[in-house]
Amino acid sequence: MIEKHLLKLRARDIVSAEEETAVRALVAETRAIPAKTTIIRAGQRLDTSTLLLDGWMCRYKDLCQGQRQITELHVAGDFVDLHSFTLKRLDHNIMALTPCRIGVVPHERLRALSEEQPHLTRIYWLTTNIDAAAHREWELSLGRRDATGRLAHLFCEMHVRLELVGLARGMRYMLPLTQQDLAECTGLTPVHVNRMLRDLREQRVVEMRRGVVHIHDWDRLVAIAEFSPDFLYLDPEPR
Repeated sequence: MIEKHLLKLRARDIVSAEEETAVRALVAETRAIPAKTTIIRAGQRLDTSTLLLDGWMCRYKDLCQGQRQITELHVAGDFVDLHSFTLKRLDHNIMALTPCRIGVVPHERLRALSEEQPHLTRIYWLTTNIDAAAHREWELSLGRRDATGRLAHLFCEMHVRLELVGLARGMRYMLPLTQQDLAECTGLTPVHVNRMLRDLREQRVVEMRRGVVHIHDWDRLVAIAEFSPDFLYLDPEPR
């Protein structure tokens, strides 16, 4: 049920059989979530966290006139809101972009794990730090990368993250996002996203067809994005 989550943890550190049992015991129940459903609202009091088992979710914030900014994408294996364990409420919303299956993790179980499994606690602390590093990278894209660079960086990041949990096949992976979704990730308009996608396709760098990303020239895509996976901290180290 949580194999992709374990793959993500083991990419950063060793997880023992005993620790794997403790991780599996975190999930109290699983739920199916329809696409385009906001499951957590900013300010809502929380006593559980959400482990994404299948599908795509995002964090987002809105302005009063309806403009939406997606601040992070989540794929299978991600703890979407582990930080709610200490915060108890979020300053942003969480939405299912596609049909999803989630594991519901009560905060009381996270509390017990933090007291009984110090090594796992350090690994989960690391994952929240990686989330913060990803936010800084997105901030750089929004502030300084041009439109093509923003899309290129998103394509690079998602390839690395999906490959980590076995959801990329070579230089191809599913990206079930609309051009509106991509616009809300990159701070562009859907028209601008469409134009940049066309430019990348015509340059034979990358193309997106029917929700599938096909990377034709990885080195060129990396150069356009000025992409480095360092912010994902994929070198396993003892913690």
